[in-house]
Amino acid sequence: MLSRQTINRIIILGFMTLVGFGLAKAIYHQSVMGIILALTSLGAGIYFLYILVKAREEMEAEEA
Repeated sequence: MLSRQTINRIIILGFMTLVGFGLAKAIYHQSVMGIILALTSLGAGIYFLYILVKAREEMEAEEA
């Protein structure tokens, strides 16, 4: 059975892979709207990871 951390990493990696694929397809088809949406999704994913790290740091600080 996989640990929770491994499952989370697989989900994040899968999301980033799909966003990268979407961005590549948008560039291939020269779709400005697709590029904008893919970059927005990429930014949202990166921001989510940033907030996740900050929340984890705050939780560890409260425990200490």
